[in-house]
Amino acid sequence: MHRALCPVETLYVGQRSRAVLSCALRGPVDVAALSAAYDAMTEAHPGLRSRIERDGTGHLLRLLDGDERPRLVTRSGDEEAAYAAELNRPLTVGGPLSRAVLVSAPDGDSHLFVLVIDHTVTDGHSSIALHNALWDHYRALVDGEPADDGSGVRWPEPVSRLLPPADEADTAKYLDGRLEEVRRHPVALVPYDTATGDGTGPEGRIEVRRLTLDADLTARLRRTARDAGVSVHALIAATLLATARRRLDGDGPRTLGCLSPVDLRSRLSPPVPAAALVPAVTTHLQTLEVGEESEPLELARTVHGRLGDFLARGDHFHEMRITPEIPRTPALQLATVIATNMGVVPGPRLPDGLRALDVRLVPAREQYFPQAGRSPLMACVVSFEGRLSIEFPHSTACFSPAFMRAFRDDVRAGLLRFATAAEPGRADAVTA
Repeated sequence: MHRALCPVETLYVGQRSRAVLSCALRGPVDVAALSAAYDAMTEAHPGLRSRIERDGTGHLLRLLDGDERPRLVTRSGDEEAAYAAELNRPLTVGGPLSRAVLVSAPDGDSHLFVLVIDHTVTDGHSSIALHNALWDHYRALVDGEPADDGSGVRWPEPVSRLLPPADEADTAKYLDGRLEEVRRHPVALVPYDTATGDGTGPEGRIEVRRLTLDADLTARLRRTARDAGVSVHALIAATLLATARRRLDGDGPRTLGCLSPVDLRSRLSPPVPAAALVPAVTTHLQTLEVGEESEPLELARTVHGRLGDFLARGDHFHEMRITPEIPRTPALQLATVIATNMGVVPGPRLPDGLRALDVRLVPAREQYFPQAGRSPLMACVVSFEGRLSIEFPHSTACFSPAFMRAFRDDVRAGLLRFATAAEPGRADAVTA
């Protein structure tokens, strides 16, 4: 069986990008039950057990044979080393579009579960929903409760086919406007700061610098946003822009771009549930003049207002319709900073005796183009169980670990200023 990819989904084929979810666990894990839970997920979501094939000028998803479908991989080892290895291990070309790995410490009490999914068949929201559904199934098996067996092939409908009707002339006019905008306002990108002599080779390796705020500081950041009439996303985007500007030369303002992914699921009629394993994201690109002395809160108000206007006009639907134009005109999505926004999401519910110590979502891809000399900086933002986490994935062939640590630390300092603005007190942030 197979399903053709729509033009929007096809865009992800060349990117070879993937969502990497991980969960650090403490307590006993029933490997047989976890394996069965993963099998149930791959049965319920055929994209997880499919390969990508060419189909004329397009591509399609084709179900793998039984002996080719992905199975849970288990091994012993160090969790930190295992995470780095899985982050850097691509999904096999022509193989399944998902991978699940459980790495256990020699004592059998500490574990790392890693779930990798190709972005051709998922986005941040659906990958998180899948991860939680897998653990729901595991819990039911361990507790002896009824569990959905996930039987049946249910290909999700591409989101691009669920958009409201539109006049082709209106879409063409929107595209013309976007092309003119990127022509008139080319954005500055942060130059690479590469490590030398680190033994990683010309392609480098993927590393992640991380920033987390505890529940109290996260709540304070939300209060600051509410009192200022903006979103937490706007505060983070403004902080990223101000931090990036300090990495650019020149004394005056520079034109910077902020790319905000926009979830379409709740904006479609009927809404598409998070459990539908399909990419359902478009983007909003805005350019701002940012100087070294720009006030971050004013930047946040601009970001917030423009994103709100974009949604109010319904331009997010137009943006999805013009996505096939991006390979021909990459500037349509070229930004100084990319700030994702998963919002507040629940962590997995586990059986008694097993605890989730940490949950992470990090995007990764095959090619970071070190030859370009500069690129956007990515910040993956999500709040698991009310605790803000920002992941900064990067290739060491482009940005050195020292550079990214300093960038992360500057973003942390900016967010702490927001979080403690109204209620000065402790400023406890965790970094990695």
